[in-house]
Amino acid sequence: MRMVDLIEKKRDGFELSTEEINFIINGYTDGSIPDYQMSALAMAIYFNGMGEKERADLTMAMVHSGDTIDLSEIEGIKVDKHSTGGVGDTTTLVLGPLVAAVGVPVAKMSGRGLGHTGGTIDKLEAVEGFHVEIENEEFINLVNKNKIAVIGQSGNLTPADKKLYALRDVTATVDNIALIASSIMSKKIAAGADAIVLDVKTGAGAFMKTVEDSEQLAKAMVSIGNNVGRNTMAIISDMSQPLGFAIGNALEVKEAIDTLKGEGPEDLTELSLTLGSYMVYLAKKAESIESARTMLKQAIKDGSALASFKTFLEAQGGDGTIVDNPEKLPKAQYTFELEAKEDGYVSTIVADEVGTAAMLLGAGRATKESEIDLAVGLMLNKKIGDSVVKGESLVTIYSNFEDVSAVKEKLYANITISSERVEKPTLIYKQITE
Repeated sequence: MRMVDLIEKKRDGFELSTEEINFIINGYTDGSIPDYQMSALAMAIYFNGMGEKERADLTMAMVHSGDTIDLSEIEGIKVDKHSTGGVGDTTTLVLGPLVAAVGVPVAKMSGRGLGHTGGTIDKLEAVEGFHVEIENEEFINLVNKNKIAVIGQSGNLTPADKKLYALRDVTATVDNIALIASSIMSKKIAAGADAIVLDVKTGAGAFMKTVEDSEQLAKAMVSIGNNVGRNTMAIISDMSQPLGFAIGNALEVKEAIDTLKGEGPEDLTELSLTLGSYMVYLAKKAESIESARTMLKQAIKDGSALASFKTFLEAQGGDGTIVDNPEKLPKAQYTFELEAKEDGYVSTIVADEVGTAAMLLGAGRATKESEIDLAVGLMLNKKIGDSVVKGESLVTIYSNFEDVSAVKEKLYANITISSERVEKPTLIYKQITE
């Protein structure tokens, strides 16, 4: 088998076989297939796409290029959730303890964030003492005991995907449904999930800017999951504005606590209940999505979801008393208000630009070497569709430095007030189950 023949085959619009895809991924991983040939193949895929079977084969070839996580010793069906990313996306912090409270095992492998705010691990480390440096045996024991634990990502999961993604980034082949879908799904499958729930974002703060593109990606990932034996469902949710009110690590932990108490933002609560219902249903803990939702609402109402969060934090060395006393979380030295310059209605809050404003405060990483300030961030006081009076606060800025003029300038440029009433955006556009 020769790589040049396979490039030519895909260039001419033909499907690659399982054996051919395995040959390509194995060769690229071990270095026998050079970057320039893989670049040519990536461009051929970019223009000609891949069929359902090709996508599934590519995904599994990348899964088998490195380590896989064996979660077989954990009792029950392990359901993982993946979000395609956004601003103020605190759902993992809510969903983990919420679905664990109704008996769904959450064995979560998470990373650190590069962007607007930290990743799930960074956010959890706003809780004093919390750590993810635990051995696999302890990780499995904690999930069996408490139904939830979080561990850091393994260094050798899907090495083929890491190599291929870096190559796509410099050859203008990132934006391709087949390559995006197989990249995301390879990591979820390698991490040991039995079933997967996907939250595919759409809008200004999302990778996919239109509902149509987001639906195409969601369908591709659901197809891959189901084709390789993982029950997979997806929703398409809005990211035209940040989710919830909080953007920043300690602020988001506080918001997660509020949501688990039943006092969180309406959009974060609704999205968490929707995603959680799918997770409970796929874990076979409920006979329908509707009954799963009822169980989750009851877990919030009776306090078991909040208790689950506290147990989870303490089991991994964290100070569980922050659940009852969130004021113990890291605090910024200064707060400033971004005042509305006119009366009207909030018409746009450009999610990714508002996220960048939070990063300017130190809430996120501009580079891998950047230090995160866990205390700083933004708290939205108004969302799209809300009325506002001149002088009223649009955003509270939490900072550890006094000059926030650049942050205010960024926010004013990306929060628009209209004289006309504006409808609140749709939160969940579509649900894709097959």
